[in-house]
Amino acid sequence: MKSVASLLPAVGTLALAALLAGCASIQAPLPPALELPRPPNDLRAVRKGDRVYLFWSVPTQTMDHQSVRRPGPTRVCRSLQTPMDSCGTSVGNLPLVASSGNQKPTANAARPEAGFIDTLPRDLEEQNPNRVVTYAVEALNRSARSAGLSNRIHVALAPTPAPPLDFRAEVTATGVRLTWTWQAPSASPASLSYVCRIYRKSQDSGKDVKIAEPDCEGGEFRDTAAEWQKNYDYRITTVTSAKLSPGPVPCPSTRTDRDIALIPDCVSAFEIEGDDSPPQSVFTRDVYPPAVPSGLQAVFSGPGQAPFVDLLWAPDTDADLAGYNVYRHEEGSQPAKINTELVKTPAFRDTNVTAGKMYWYSVTAVDERGNESTHSEQASEAIPAQ
Repeated sequence: MKSVASLLPAVGTLALAALLAGCASIQAPLPPALELPRPPNDLRAVRKGDRVYLFWSVPTQTMDHQSVRRPGPTRVCRSLQTPMDSCGTSVGNLPLVASSGNQKPTANAARPEAGFIDTLPRDLEEQNPNRVVTYAVEALNRSARSAGLSNRIHVALAPTPAPPLDFRAEVTATGVRLTWTWQAPSASPASLSYVCRIYRKSQDSGKDVKIAEPDCEGGEFRDTAAEWQKNYDYRITTVTSAKLSPGPVPCPSTRTDRDIALIPDCVSAFEIEGDDSPPQSVFTRDVYPPAVPSGLQAVFSGPGQAPFVDLLWAPDTDADLAGYNVYRHEEGSQPAKINTELVKTPAFRDTNVTAGKMYWYSVTAVDERGNESTHSEQASEAIPAQ
């Protein structure tokens, strides 16, 4: 048996080996997380008049794939430089967004949206009517540091004229008549052209629909698609079409959405809506009768048959036609209606006739709201004596 003294060197060796093994597992300290928000990649822009509406999704993750816990403000950038490499001077700063906390976002959870409205200086528009301005946003952390700019979006700088003047809406028998006064902008560049755009909103559904783009100088449009007994709001705006100066990258001869995504400067034209006119509200009350029937003919039954008079006329083409009324009178008397219900087809047989008499006939058209036309031209027929 070995003595205790003889075991001590072995124990010491084992202890030293364990100590060395523990020292080998020690690593250099990791650098602190910068918590840089991932740059937005869905920046969108809509221009209306002098205002540019920007929208994007708020970053919820950092460049380290961690949840953003300490967000900072967001810087809104606008530049005439192409390409836009840095923010430079910002046109707005949004305050920091509320912390997302420790909750991990799910795959189907919608990311919060942010927005900003930039008003373009008028002199910037007038001095650059054939150029675009580029926008980007920069999400910062609490230390005012970022991982870079978002995707860039281009907006045309062409100035937009005021909406047409004296915009009016009037209900007529053939639709809603819209009128306005147009004055073209003075000293407008040849690269800019204009049309008017008309919107109609049904107060029942709340839907706003573009219904026409007439020539502004025409000064009139008739909305024949409006339905009767409805409340509508109409507005008109001027649309500026701008042909832009060539960018630094030439456009392909056949341009696709992918080309524009890869070459964002390859955009040759923009459409810009100006401000809206004051809305005009109307109620399309139908007080207008259908068209007067035409071509009325009266034909006696002929000998050998029970006496009757057949009436025929041209059909009325009004969309809301409900039917016809038939009137008859004898000499010296007033016309009287001889049908008990509306006649649905342009034909009627009068069997209540007396031999030896002369009858005069006329017909009227009636719409779904009971509006009745004036009488048609008369047709007469004599009933032979027995």
